[in-house]
Amino acid sequence: MHQEHAPLGHTPAERMGPVAIPNRLPVFPLPNIVFFPKMYLPLYIFESRYRSMIADASNGSRHIAMALLKEGWETDYYGNPAIFPTLCIGRIMSVQPLPDGRSNILLQGLDRCEIQEEHFEKPYREATIHLKPRIEKERLPADVRRALVEMLGRYLQSREDSTTWQGFFRDEVGDEVLVNTLSTYLECTPLEKQFLLEADGLRQRAGRLNDLIQFMLFDPHRTKDWE
Repeated sequence: MHQEHAPLGHTPAERMGPVAIPNRLPVFPLPNIVFFPKMYLPLYIFESRYRSMIADASNGSRHIAMALLKEGWETDYYGNPAIFPTLCIGRIMSVQPLPDGRSNILLQGLDRCEIQEEHFEKPYREATIHLKPRIEKERLPADVRRALVEMLGRYLQSREDSTTWQGFFRDEVGDEVLVNTLSTYLECTPLEKQFLLEADGLRQRAGRLNDLIQFMLFDPHRTKDWE
């Protein structure tokens, strides 16, 4: 299984210029990680098929799409088990080669996309994708952000790591960074995070996140079926 791993010696994002995103991308499916735009994701690559994927992507556009595996993936992990069709595109910011072809990589989250068609000609899965529309510098209404921050504050009162989150209460933290950071790091299940990723815009994601934090606050042992 692929695991998160701290990257070393990565190239700062500001040194890399913008690159057009192709409409056919390698797909990296995992059972426990949902990736969001504007977030960073370190990964340890060791399976041969994904070594090939990273080598090909590094020599090409440097983009891959991160996908969440659907329930039941265990019986066909080394095949092509079903994945959720809404993905997040990541740009490879750095590759740290390790012995035997393994590597540590660092991804920068760019945009969400939807799978139109899957392709299986290579050792790894590829997909023809359609970019999800996004509003540049999308902002939350003040009351929506305030409600989210207040709900988060109530939730954090019972946690020992509450001071770690204090910086996210500052007004200068952008709305998208705030919402996507919470979506990434709060103790939600992968299915709940996928539900957040699939939200139609930042305002809907913030509303879903607010509802989810409420469930976490009042029912820590909850089970929620998002249909």
